[in-house]
Amino acid sequence: MRQIFVDTSFWYAHAFAGDPHHQEAAAFLSHLPAPLVTSNFVFDELMTILRYDFGHHVAVKYGKHLRESKICTLVRLNAEDEETAWALFLKYSDQNFSFTDCTSFALMRRLGINEAAAFDGHFDAAGFIRLPAVPLRKKPPKT
Repeated sequence: MRQIFVDTSFWYAHAFAGDPHHQEAAAFLSHLPAPLVTSNFVFDELMTILRYDFGHHVAVKYGKHLRESKICTLVRLNAEDEETAWALFLKYSDQNFSFTDCTSFALMRRLGINEAAAFDGHFDAAGFIRLPAVPLRKKPPKT
């Protein structure tokens, strides 16, 4: 069964109306081509970024929305996924992959997912198909 992995960059764009990819994220979620999957590492990263950028209340509100809605299945990495992620992190020192990126790649491989809802070129670099297929825009500097 086709599934799409959802990255932090996508959730952030959806949560923050000022993100350059907010409209694409909202449109994509309104017409889902397949069930969505995200990971506990992505959820952790998203909550941390939202907390630092917008405050605890915003992170909690969006976190509750994701956890309580049926929009996405949250999959927890197992020990083998974490070891695979660590191996990828070590192997691709020439890329700017975060460890969370590598956990996503490991989980996607285990689940047989080759598409990611992301506004992060790292998924392209790792050989996955990035959706929605839009040009990546730079985020404006934080003020």
